[in-house]
Amino acid sequence: MYEEPYRWVEAVGNRRTYLDEQFRQGSPVVGLVYEGGILLTTVSKGTSKLYEIYDRIALGGMGHPADLEKLRFNLLEMAHVEGFNRSPSDVTGSRLVKYGIAPVIKQAFEEVYKAPFIVRILLAELGQKPERDSLLTINYDGTFEEMKKQAVLAATKSAQARMWEYLNAQMPASCSLDQGLLLALRTWAIGSLAHRQESAEGLEESGSSGDSLKAATIPDQAALFAHLREVLADKTLECAVLDRQQPGSSKYRALKPAELTRLLPKDFQPIVTG
Repeated sequence: MYEEPYRWVEAVGNRRTYLDEQFRQGSPVVGLVYEGGILLTTVSKGTSKLYEIYDRIALGGMGHPADLEKLRFNLLEMAHVEGFNRSPSDVTGSRLVKYGIAPVIKQAFEEVYKAPFIVRILLAELGQKPERDSLLTINYDGTFEEMKKQAVLAATKSAQARMWEYLNAQMPASCSLDQGLLLALRTWAIGSLAHRQESAEGLEESGSSGDSLKAATIPDQAALFAHLREVLADKTLECAVLDRQQPGSSKYRALKPAELTRLLPKDFQPIVTG
C-alpha cells in the first residue's frame, strides 16, 4: 500500500523520459507578434502543423500527427460550441486552454495505464486590440504558459531556451511581416540546429548539456539560412498569420509560396522556390 505513491511518481517520470525521446526529431514552432497581427512558422513534411481554430485563433504544434489532430478537433468543437451558446467574443485562447485542452492533456498524462498525448501546442490569439494579442504554449503534461510578444516550441528544454533567448534578444519593439518572417526563420534554425547538436553529441536535458548548448556560439545569418536550405530540400516551409486587416470575421491566412517569395530577400528565395 505504501509503495503505490512511489510507483505512480516513478511511472510519471518514465513517461516524461519516453515523451521527451518522442520529440527528438520534431520540428520547432515559432510564434511572434508583428505590426499587423501574429505570425506562426514551422517546417513540415507531409502533414501540416499549423491550423485555424476559430476566427481569431490559430494553432501550431509538434508531436504525433494523430494526437495533434485529435486535440485540434477537440479545440474546434469547443470553440464553435462556445461561440454558438454564448458569442464569438467569448471564444478566447485562454479559455480554450484553461478549461478545455490543458485538463484533457494533464489527465491523459497522469493516467499511467493509458497512452499520453505526444504533443506540444502553441495557441495564438489575435486580440481586438494589439495589446491584447496572446500566445499560449501547452506541454504534454498539461502545463501551460501565456506570453504577449513571442513564443516557441522545441524538442527539448535546452533547445527551447536557446530559441527563446535568441528571439527575445532580436525582437524589435515593432516589426513588419517581412522582418518578422526572417526573424522567425532564423529562430527556427536555432532550434533545429540545437536538436541536431543534441542528437549528435548524445546530450541529455540536464547539467552539462544545458550549459554546453547555452555556451555554444550562435551561428550567423548566413549559416542559419544555409541550414534552412538544407532542411527544406525535402521538407516544406509552413507559415500562417492572423491578419488584423483581413476583411471578414476569420483572420487566419496561410502564406502561399508566391507571397513568401515576395516577402523574402532575393538571396533567400531559393528556400521557397527551390
